[in-house]
Amino acid sequence: MSRAELVVDVAAIRHNIRRLGEFTATPVMAVVKADGYGHGMLPAARAAREAGVPWLGVATVDEALALRDDGDAGRVLCWLTVPGDDLMPPVARGIDITAYTVDELDRIAEATQRAGRKARVQLKIDTGLSRGGSTLASWPDLVARARAGEETGTWTVTGIWSHFSSSEVPDDPANATQEKLFREALDLADEAGLRPEVRHLANSAAAILRPSARFDLVRCGIAAYGLDPAPGLTPPELDLRPAMTARADLALVKHVDAGAAVSYNGRWVAPEATTLGLVPVGYADGILRSAGNRGEVLVAGRRRPIRGSVCMDQVVVDLSGDEPTPGDPVIVLGPGTSGEPTAQDWAEATGTISYEIVTRLGGRFARRVVDSESDREI
Repeated sequence: MSRAELVVDVAAIRHNIRRLGEFTATPVMAVVKADGYGHGMLPAARAAREAGVPWLGVATVDEALALRDDGDAGRVLCWLTVPGDDLMPPVARGIDITAYTVDELDRIAEATQRAGRKARVQLKIDTGLSRGGSTLASWPDLVARARAGEETGTWTVTGIWSHFSSSEVPDDPANATQEKLFREALDLADEAGLRPEVRHLANSAAAILRPSARFDLVRCGIAAYGLDPAPGLTPPELDLRPAMTARADLALVKHVDAGAAVSYNGRWVAPEATTLGLVPVGYADGILRSAGNRGEVLVAGRRRPIRGSVCMDQVVVDLSGDEPTPGDPVIVLGPGTSGEPTAQDWAEATGTISYEIVTRLGGRFARRVVDSESDREI
């Protein structure tokens, strides 16, 4: 066993994806970008396929090609290319590529000539996030060029999509505005002669909270890993189960006297004599430095507060006079079923979101993949 590890239960991923499909009554695209939100892209993708997803979603070409190299032959959507990307390999391997501009379509057309096969293209409209996607002003030219490419047999337009900016806040008027603009963009595409097989707008929060935005496909990222995309609003009957547990072995237990300053710059001073525990993970392993004097871990059945600054390789926790044994387990975060902090607890303690908590974890954490349904490691 490693001194620090991320234990990922693929059974939880399968469960979450099945529940999302049942709850939304809509096919699910499992988003496995960013190394499966820190859970491991390849095991997450395999679990998603086992749960029956027709689509996987990734950001980069390299991620999409890694799925193909792992043997995944199903539908994969890639949505963030840059001018230096070689688009011939994804075209040749049947990966759906998202285009935001006419220039991108021209690059895809060039790639099809080298690949010797028709491309699969999806078009993204920016409905208000002001990130990737065609502007509304450029959309008519984009759909016209896309249709022209279909007529010449250069590609098939398989999808049209967009992304919400505030779906975890259901009362935000931006949600209704974005959905309205998306429908208008679909109408313009239809007038241009495009007949995509999938139209998709909903991310995890919208899939759960906004039925009108489900269309033909819902894209579920964070919810697939069991983390709540809209804390306090997600119906408990959805029964999301966090798939990741981060654990380490306690490196040292030591006594300190009242007045002892702990960690860099003495940002915590013991008000009375206590015992401290040394946990061998730090900001180089993805523990947020802002967790100093805020975060907690579970040691010997109790939550223990981090004391002082988070260091590069370690954190110090207050054991309040208890004396666990060096080598005893420390649960940094997990599902919460044994009293340990969750990723959401860490997010609230550090002023961020659970997405950042789990995607940052890495460094010297080893990843161990298990399947609790079959009681085996993978």
